[in-house]
Amino acid sequence: MPFTQAPRRRTLPAVLATAFLAAAALFVPALPAAAHDELISTDPSSGAALEALPAAITLSFSADVLPDAGATVIEVTDASGASLTAGVPEVSGTEVTQALAGPASGAVAVQWRVVSSDGHPIDGEFAFTVPESAPTPTPSLTPSASPTETQAAASSSPAATSEPVAEPVDTSAPASPLPWILLAVALVIVAGVLVYVFASRGPRKPADGGTAGR
Repeated sequence: MPFTQAPRRRTLPAVLATAFLAAAALFVPALPAAAHDELISTDPSSGAALEALPAAITLSFSADVLPDAGATVIEVTDASGASLTAGVPEVSGTEVTQALAGPASGAVAVQWRVVSSDGHPIDGEFAFTVPESAPTPTPSLTPSASPTETQAAASSSPAATSEPVAEPVDTSAPASPLPWILLAVALVIVAGVLVYVFASRGPRKPADGGTAGR
Protein backbone atom coordinates (compact mmCIF):
# COMPACT_ATOMS: atom_id res chain seq x y z
CA MET A 1 0.00 0.00 0.00
CA PRO A 2 1.56 3.38 -1.04
CA PHE A 3 2.41 5.79 1.73
CA THR A 4 0.40 9.07 1.77
CA GLN A 5 1.32 12.15 3.81
CA ALA A 6 -1.44 14.07 5.53
CA PRO A 7 -1.86 17.61 4.18
CA ARG A 8 -0.08 20.25 6.28
CA ARG A 9 -2.35 22.47 8.21
CA ARG A 10 -2.34 26.13 7.23
CA THR A 11 -3.17 27.46 10.67
CA LEU A 12 0.16 29.28 11.18
CA PRO A 13 0.02 31.42 7.98
CA ALA A 14 -3.55 32.43 8.70
CA VAL A 15 -2.68 33.43 12.25
CA LEU A 16 0.33 35.47 11.11
CA ALA A 17 -1.68 37.27 8.44
CA THR A 18 -4.42 38.11 10.93
CA ALA A 19 -1.85 39.39 13.43
CA PHE A 20 -0.21 41.69 10.86
CA LEU A 21 -3.55 43.09 9.74
CA ALA A 22 -4.61 43.71 13.34
CA ALA A 23 -1.32 45.51 14.03
CA ALA A 24 -1.81 47.69 11.00
CA ALA A 25 -5.30 48.60 12.14
CA LEU A 26 -3.97 49.59 15.58
CA PHE A 27 -1.07 51.72 14.33
CA VAL A 28 -2.98 53.58 11.63
CA PRO A 29 -5.44 56.15 13.02
CA ALA A 30 -8.69 56.98 11.33
CA LEU A 31 -7.76 59.62 8.74
CA PRO A 32 -10.27 62.30 7.66
CA ALA A 33 -11.95 61.74 4.32
CA ALA A 34 -10.81 65.14 3.10
CA ALA A 35 -8.88 68.03 4.60
CA HIS A 36 -10.94 71.16 5.13
CA ASP A 37 -9.81 74.52 3.81
CA GLU A 38 -7.97 76.83 6.19
CA LEU A 39 -7.28 80.53 6.70
CA ILE A 40 -3.94 81.47 5.09
CA SER A 41 -3.58 85.18 5.93
CA THR A 42 -5.45 88.31 6.95
CA ASP A 43 -5.08 91.99 6.10
CA PRO A 44 -4.45 93.54 8.58
CA SER A 45 -2.50 90.70 10.12
CA SER A 46 -3.32 89.32 13.53
CA GLY A 47 -1.78 91.40 16.33
CA ALA A 48 -1.03 94.39 14.08
CA ALA A 49 -1.00 97.87 15.66
CA LEU A 50 -2.56 100.34 13.21
CA GLU A 51 -2.76 104.12 13.27
CA ALA A 52 -6.45 104.10 12.34
CA LEU A 53 -9.28 101.73 11.50
CA PRO A 54 -8.84 100.41 7.92
CA ALA A 55 -11.61 100.81 5.35
CA ALA A 56 -11.91 97.02 5.04
CA ILE A 57 -10.36 93.73 6.15
CA THR A 58 -9.48 90.84 3.83
CA LEU A 59 -9.28 87.13 4.69
CA SER A 60 -7.45 84.72 2.33
CA PHE A 61 -8.17 80.97 2.40
CA SER A 62 -6.45 77.90 0.94
CA ALA A 63 -9.33 77.22 -1.51
CA ASP A 64 -12.42 78.92 -2.89
CA VAL A 65 -15.06 79.87 -0.33
CA LEU A 66 -18.68 79.07 -1.13
CA PRO A 67 -20.45 82.35 -2.03
CA ASP A 68 -23.92 81.24 -0.94
CA ALA A 69 -26.03 83.90 0.75
CA GLY A 70 -25.62 83.79 4.52
CA ALA A 71 -22.77 81.24 4.38
CA THR A 72 -20.12 83.85 5.21
CA VAL A 73 -20.42 85.82 8.45
CA ILE A 74 -17.86 88.34 9.77
CA GLU A 75 -18.26 90.28 13.02
CA VAL A 76 -15.88 93.14 13.86
CA THR A 77 -16.15 94.93 17.21
CA ASP A 78 -13.97 97.40 19.11
CA ALA A 79 -12.99 97.33 22.77
CA SER A 80 -16.37 98.69 23.85
CA GLY A 81 -18.25 95.99 21.90
CA ALA A 82 -19.55 98.38 19.22
CA SER A 83 -19.94 96.83 15.76
CA LEU A 84 -17.64 98.19 13.05
CA THR A 85 -18.94 96.26 10.02
CA ALA A 86 -20.50 98.09 7.07
CA GLY A 87 -22.68 95.91 4.85
CA VAL A 88 -22.26 92.21 4.13
CA PRO A 89 -18.95 90.45 3.35
CA GLU A 90 -17.99 90.01 -0.31
CA VAL A 91 -16.65 86.62 -1.47
CA SER A 92 -14.32 86.42 -4.48
CA GLY A 93 -12.69 83.02 -4.95
CA THR A 94 -10.33 82.43 -2.04
CA GLU A 95 -10.72 85.95 -0.58
CA VAL A 96 -13.41 87.45 1.64
CA THR A 97 -13.59 91.24 2.11
CA GLN A 98 -15.57 93.01 4.83
CA ALA A 99 -15.99 96.79 4.75
CA LEU A 100 -15.59 98.68 8.05
CA ALA A 101 -16.96 101.98 9.33
CA GLY A 102 -17.27 103.95 12.53
CA PRO A 103 -14.89 105.18 15.23
CA ALA A 104 -12.76 102.46 16.80
CA SER A 105 -10.82 102.51 20.04
CA GLY A 106 -8.29 100.03 21.40
CA ALA A 107 -8.42 96.35 20.51
CA VAL A 108 -10.51 95.35 17.47
CA ALA A 109 -11.79 91.74 17.50
CA VAL A 110 -12.69 89.88 14.30
CA GLN A 111 -14.79 86.71 14.35
CA TRP A 112 -15.42 84.90 11.05
CA ARG A 113 -17.28 81.88 9.73
CA VAL A 114 -17.25 80.61 6.13
CA VAL A 115 -18.21 77.44 4.26
CA SER A 116 -15.17 75.76 2.68
CA SER A 117 -15.10 74.23 -0.79
CA ASP A 118 -16.01 70.78 0.59
CA GLY A 119 -19.21 72.18 2.13
CA HIS A 120 -17.94 72.08 5.72
CA PRO A 121 -18.22 75.31 7.80
CA ILE A 122 -15.02 76.58 9.41
CA ASP A 123 -14.54 79.53 11.75
CA GLY A 124 -11.95 81.43 13.75
CA GLU A 125 -10.97 84.79 15.17
CA PHE A 126 -8.08 87.25 15.34
CA ALA A 127 -7.51 90.81 16.58
CA PHE A 128 -5.56 93.99 15.88
CA THR A 129 -5.38 97.35 17.63
CA VAL A 130 -5.96 101.01 16.86
CA PRO A 131 -5.13 104.00 19.11
CA GLU A 132 -7.49 104.56 22.00
CA SER A 133 -9.58 107.69 21.65
CA ALA A 134 -9.44 110.32 24.44
CA PRO A 135 -12.54 110.33 26.67
CA THR A 136 -14.92 113.24 26.36
CA PRO A 137 -14.59 115.55 29.40
CA THR A 138 -17.64 115.73 31.67
CA PRO A 139 -18.80 119.25 32.73
CA SER A 140 -18.10 119.88 36.41
CA LEU A 141 -20.38 121.85 38.76
CA THR A 142 -17.53 122.87 41.03
CA PRO A 143 -15.80 126.23 40.45
CA SER A 144 -13.09 125.85 37.88
CA ALA A 145 -9.51 126.64 38.81
CA SER A 146 -7.66 129.55 37.33
CA PRO A 147 -5.61 129.00 34.14
CA THR A 148 -2.38 129.38 36.12
CA GLU A 149 -3.35 126.67 38.62
CA THR A 150 -4.49 124.37 35.79
CA GLN A 151 -1.18 124.71 33.94
CA ALA A 152 0.81 124.08 37.12
CA ALA A 153 -1.18 120.92 37.92
CA ALA A 154 -0.78 119.65 34.36
CA SER A 155 2.99 120.18 34.40
CA SER A 156 3.42 118.43 37.79
CA SER A 157 1.49 115.23 36.90
CA PRO A 158 2.99 112.81 34.36
CA ALA A 159 0.79 111.96 31.40
CA ALA A 160 -0.64 108.47 31.52
CA THR A 161 0.17 106.37 28.55
CA SER A 162 -1.16 102.97 27.65
CA GLU A 163 0.02 100.47 25.14
CA PRO A 164 -2.48 98.12 23.53
CA VAL A 165 -1.55 94.51 23.97
CA ALA A 166 -1.92 92.23 20.98
CA GLU A 167 -3.73 88.99 21.60
CA PRO A 168 -1.71 85.81 21.03
CA VAL A 169 -2.52 83.93 17.86
CA ASP A 170 -2.60 80.16 17.64
CA THR A 171 -0.24 79.29 14.78
CA SER A 172 0.01 75.57 15.50
CA ALA A 173 -0.56 73.36 12.50
CA PRO A 174 -2.00 69.84 12.55
CA ALA A 175 0.59 67.04 12.35
CA SER A 176 0.98 65.43 8.94
CA PRO A 177 -0.61 61.93 8.64
CA LEU A 178 1.96 60.87 5.99
CA PRO A 179 4.18 58.76 8.36
CA TRP A 180 1.14 56.78 9.54
CA ILE A 181 0.00 56.19 5.96
CA LEU A 182 3.45 54.88 4.96
CA LEU A 183 3.51 52.57 8.00
CA ALA A 184 0.08 51.18 7.14
CA VAL A 185 1.09 50.52 3.53
CA ALA A 186 4.28 48.73 4.64
CA LEU A 187 2.42 46.51 7.10
CA VAL A 188 -0.25 45.59 4.55
CA ILE A 189 2.45 44.70 1.95
CA VAL A 190 4.31 42.49 4.45
CA ALA A 191 1.10 40.75 5.46
CA GLY A 192 0.18 40.16 1.81
CA VAL A 193 3.61 38.66 1.01
CA LEU A 194 3.42 36.30 3.99
CA VAL A 195 -0.10 35.17 3.09
CA TYR A 196 0.98 34.54 -0.51
CA VAL A 197 4.10 32.58 0.50
CA PHE A 198 2.33 30.32 2.96
CA ALA A 199 -0.72 29.83 0.78
CA SER A 200 1.38 28.88 -2.28
CA ARG A 201 3.17 26.09 -0.40
CA GLY A 202 0.83 23.18 -1.01
CA PRO A 203 1.17 19.72 0.56
CA ARG A 204 4.36 17.95 -0.51
CA LYS A 205 4.05 14.80 -2.61
CA PRO A 206 5.67 11.76 -1.01
CA ALA A 207 8.87 10.50 -2.55
CA ASP A 208 8.62 7.43 -4.79
CA GLY A 209 9.16 4.67 -2.35
CA GLY A 210 8.82 1.88 -4.91
CA THR A 211 5.99 -0.46 -5.54
CA ALA A 212 4.36 -2.89 -3.21
CA GLY A 213 5.42 -6.51 -3.13
CA ARG A 214 4.45 -8.46 -6.22
